[in-house]
Amino acid sequence: MYINLPDKRYYKIGEVAKAFGVNTSLIRFWENEFDVLKPKKNKKGNRLFTPEDLKNLQLIYHLVKEKGFTLEGAKNKLKESPEKVSSNHEIILKLEQVKNELLQIKNQL
Repeated sequence: MYINLPDKRYYKIGEVAKAFGVNTSLIRFWENEFDVLKPKKNKKGNRLFTPEDLKNLQLIYHLVKEKGFTLEGAKNKLKESPEKVSSNHEIILKLEQVKNELLQIKNQL
């Protein structure tokens, strides 16, 4: 899944949820379930996600929503081979970007 967010140091939970097309409650739930998600919190307690958190969220979204893993299955997959999952996901993202660019060129013709 390709997310379209501007380059920033921190993203609010609403921005992240909108980019992924899910509710903020799901993001908060995943934060409790997965150890790799540790967003910073400001004095008010608002969650601030870094670009690294977004990468981890993309991996979780890919495994749970796109591949159909259960939460336990996704946790195990991330624990046993995080490098392999990450590299495979990066390849998929690059291919999706190429596909989008080709579709834009096709529409312009």
